[in-house]
Amino acid sequence: MSTFEDLNLNTPLYNALDDLGFKTPTPIQADAFNVVASGKDMVGIAQTGTGKTFAYMLPILKNLKFSTQENPRVLVLVPTRELVVQVVEEIEKLSKYINNRVLGVYGGTNINTQKQAIANGVDILVATPGRLYDLALTRVLQLKSIQKLVIDEVDVMLDLGFRHQLINIFDILPEKRQNIMFSATMTQDVDVLINDFFKSPERVSIALSGTPLENITQQRYNIPNFHTKVNLLTYLLSDSETYNKVLIFVAYKKMADRLFDNLDIHFKEELCVIHSNKTQNYRLRSIEQFRNGENRILIATDVMARGLDIDNVSHVINFDTPDYPENYMHRIGRTGRAERKGESFVFSTEVEEDAIKNIESLMKMTIPLIEIPDSVEISTELIEEERPQIKERNNPVKQKDEDAPGPAFHEKSEKNSKENLGGSYKFKIAAKYKKPKTRGDKNYNKRNKKK
Repeated sequence: MSTFEDLNLNTPLYNALDDLGFKTPTPIQADAFNVVASGKDMVGIAQTGTGKTFAYMLPILKNLKFSTQENPRVLVLVPTRELVVQVVEEIEKLSKYINNRVLGVYGGTNINTQKQAIANGVDILVATPGRLYDLALTRVLQLKSIQKLVIDEVDVMLDLGFRHQLINIFDILPEKRQNIMFSATMTQDVDVLINDFFKSPERVSIALSGTPLENITQQRYNIPNFHTKVNLLTYLLSDSETYNKVLIFVAYKKMADRLFDNLDIHFKEELCVIHSNKTQNYRLRSIEQFRNGENRILIATDVMARGLDIDNVSHVINFDTPDYPENYMHRIGRTGRAERKGESFVFSTEVEEDAIKNIESLMKMTIPLIEIPDSVEISTELIEEERPQIKERNNPVKQKDEDAPGPAFHEKSEKNSKENLGGSYKFKIAAKYKKPKTRGDKNYNKRNKKK
């Protein structure tokens, strides 16, 4: 097994790693180091929690010379605000004995404060794509000195619809730069981005996303509907000693709020929720309280499934079965980290059976099915999304009159109707008021003299 000594780092980095208690690099850190250090374009494929931030920052910091210039030389793009905060913290840990300036920028906060911070000078800029582009358009942020571009969690970035922002950012970056990309999964969109903007990148692949994590026990329940899922979840979470740090994944924001409302009746102060509609402060506070153990239960959407580093998660519960099997892998990867044991459950309805088959196919294993405990009430109540859609088959389709006015159309009242009077307007005014509009008119003055 290699050690950090084999990477031939410098003394400030060794001192920082010693303070952190790290002795041996993870596989992605060991394999990516020489590629990044060489200056070649690189694409890294690795699970979350494998130390990707250190994998690209160790070689970058080793070769980043001291400079007093104001413009950033290293740009790190990540998909979410929370990841900006986390990556900045990781870089600052490694930079403890290095004189450099690190700044994180993201949307949802005052852009003028960020402009001021940029004007004071920065070496490494960590940003979300939208806010970075906004800052670049203001000309306060100059990207002409960028030597290295890192795009982390690029698959999430594309899932969130950042493709156009990324392309716009590529257009304003210097052509001569090193591109470093990390992704947990290879999708067609990621491949297109690499082919369009990278120059003969070297690929480093560690722990393919379909590989089941051996230290995580996986089980699943077949459950008829939402309210039965809530009943089972309440039953499990009532054992606070076993379920001491639980991350619950749901399909979308509305479901996160709905589940929070249902669990809040039972768990009050133990519960928090995070999704993209929550304010920045609320999101950061929820993560911090969950990380510190102030809250035992965190409900999250898939935006949380990758990249965020939270230790000692005892259980991951998939309240909804994810549509993409890769997302299941990333969800359960939040537990069983750092060689600890972890447990995961997936709640699946009849509608979600196909998604379960896809997950099992990717992992090349069957998730053991267990019975719902007898004490859990099986509900017959359905939520809106679960009710069958009633279609009126015999109702003729009404033909729409394309020229008909819309529902908000109404005729103007007579006093608000305007008439184009052309050049005759001034004569109508003159007739109405019996004099020109301006007293300086020479004809007006002549008429008054005659009188």
